Amino acid sequence: MLRSLIAFAIAALAATAAEAHPHVFVDAKEEIVFDAAGKMTAIRHIWQFDPAFTAFAVQGLDANGDGELSDEELQPLAKVNVESLKDFHYFTRLKVNGVRAPVEAPQEYWLDFHDGRLTLFYTLPLKAPTSVGPNTTLEVFDPEYFVAFNFIADQAITLTGAPANCQAHYTPPKEMDEKTMSLLAAIPADQPNLPDDLADLAASLASVIAVKCS
Repeated sequence: MLRSLIAFAIAALAATAAEAHPHVFVDAKEEIVFDAAGKMTAIRHIWQFDPAFTAFAVQGLDANGDGELSDEELQPLAKVNVESLKDFHYFTRLKVNGVRAPVEAPQEYWLDFHDGRLTLFYTLPLKAPTSVGPNTTLEVFDPEYFVAFNFIADQAITLTGAPANCQAHYTPPKEMDEKTMSLLAAIPADQPNLPDDLADLAASLASVIAVKCS
């Protein structure tokens, strides 16, 4: 459904907006939750969508016509979004020493509509409590670069319940060069999948959050 909404927004915006990848922009904050034993147990996502995408996504959701979007009216959309994200590994890669930590399907999720923007909140549980290793990283990105994630530098990551000796460091992605931008701009809006060479370039644009416990 998230990709369906993106496709709908692209079709509607095509006459007035550039058709280059990415098509949807997300301001993101991340949270890693720890248990009493100091192990990671979940990742909490806070993703705020851009105004243009929001405007199309919320069409027809005001069922009672009161001009407001209630939690009840937004919940079905939230449910479909988190369920469809499973096909894309939730755009989430938590790796410990190079091995991806398996996750469960989210059970806690909701959408909020405020100041013309939708924000998706959901908790992604790990299948088992996982210790922080010497090389522990969290990446949140769309490998096809349909959705571009932007992290606010001083709010990118929160460690909740972590031992006092644990810290997280956010590294923004490298800036995109003009050649890459031109190649992405040449891809038609109705082509969701990037060619292999561009997929590799898009992967290099991922933000990286490193977690270390001394």
